[in-house]
Amino acid sequence: MILNEPPVAEVDVVVIGGGPAGSTSATLLAQKGYTVALYEREHFPRFHIGESLIPHSYHTIKRLGMLDKMQGSHFTKKHSVQFVTEHGKLSEPFYFADHRPGEASQTWQVRRAEFDHLLLKNAAEHGVQVHEGARVMAVIYDGDRAVGIRVKPAGLPEREVRAKVVIDASGQSSMIIDKFNLRKWDADLRKAAVWTYWKGAYRDHGKDEGATIVLQTKDKAGWFWYIPLHDDIISVGVVAGHDYLFSGRESKDLEKVYFEEVARCPGLQPRLKNATRAESFRAQKEYSYRATKAAGDGWCLVGDAFGFLDPLYSSGVLLALTSGSMAADAIGDALAANDTSEAMLRRWEPEYVKGMDRMRRLVVEFYNGLNFGKLVRKHPHMKDTVTDVLIGNLFYDGIDDLWPLIDAMKAEKEARKTEELVGV
Repeated sequence: MILNEPPVAEVDVVVIGGGPAGSTSATLLAQKGYTVALYEREHFPRFHIGESLIPHSYHTIKRLGMLDKMQGSHFTKKHSVQFVTEHGKLSEPFYFADHRPGEASQTWQVRRAEFDHLLLKNAAEHGVQVHEGARVMAVIYDGDRAVGIRVKPAGLPEREVRAKVVIDASGQSSMIIDKFNLRKWDADLRKAAVWTYWKGAYRDHGKDEGATIVLQTKDKAGWFWYIPLHDDIISVGVVAGHDYLFSGRESKDLEKVYFEEVARCPGLQPRLKNATRAESFRAQKEYSYRATKAAGDGWCLVGDAFGFLDPLYSSGVLLALTSGSMAADAIGDALAANDTSEAMLRRWEPEYVKGMDRMRRLVVEFYNGLNFGKLVRKHPHMKDTVTDVLIGNLFYDGIDDLWPLIDAMKAEKEARKTEELVGV
């Protein structure tokens, strides 16, 4: 915290929020030589869900100067993803190195409290003015152009900070998305999650010890994530339709809901057999949305302030890092051109949205019954493309080769249903 500041300050960029998206954009802009002030409401470390990184995060982590910190950390190394059917059948692992060998093929399972704190401290090391415990009261506008913020730093009077660009990285509580009525909820992804943490749960061995496992429940009503963290802790959460989890049950008690779903997941039960619950239950409901635009005159939305997709495929941190880095590059160009108009600040949006839409389609297809194992068995040449999704390589057009195959498999499934109905 910088003390004894004047009641009004001026910087090139103000960032609201110190999570992965905010820390990323702040760090990269500071690296370009711009003055950046970041204001975070909480004091880090603080809890956050979303613990599994995917390999394509590597490139942004390297740009941030964080690679040595991650490689020297105690975070669990992650080499693959596996899927378990509603009958308890385990798929072959999707090993990232089989598809893209090299340093970037290994990633990490992280405690977000620790990982986010590392990112925030890294931002300060790169020259960002980091303020924790500072509550942003309002964004200041001149017409519809953002020109700064009003903030209440911890232990200091409320003050103004003027800036050429305001980056909103404040997550779902985004002030800007609500001011301009930009939030659009995803009608196809009205999901909810309930999770907790276990000690002593089953871990695979060797290269598979850190694998993310996606386990379906009976009738494919939902799925569990199974994420091995360090210190013998495993994060285990169920995701399903909001109404299914919370509207159609006698009890909405989180513990009861959670264990009812464990009982419906044959692949999970043996893994928790000798485990002890290590933390309380938590829930998050109806979290899938997107802003109708990523920027306006003098302002930009990154990370969850722009939108959140779904926990499936662990894309949350990747999208936060990617949006933070893409936005930072666009903002740097805008500042260099002395043009912080909406047109300049939205230049990164089309490419980012294209990648987000690709991931969204795969998420929706999973909830509609897509089985990656069957897809790869039927079209073995597509295993590399499927792995591209799982490593987060969303920004190249090869992924679009999946759509005709998925559509064909859906058509075959519908044809079989029709044959069964007519008795063919």
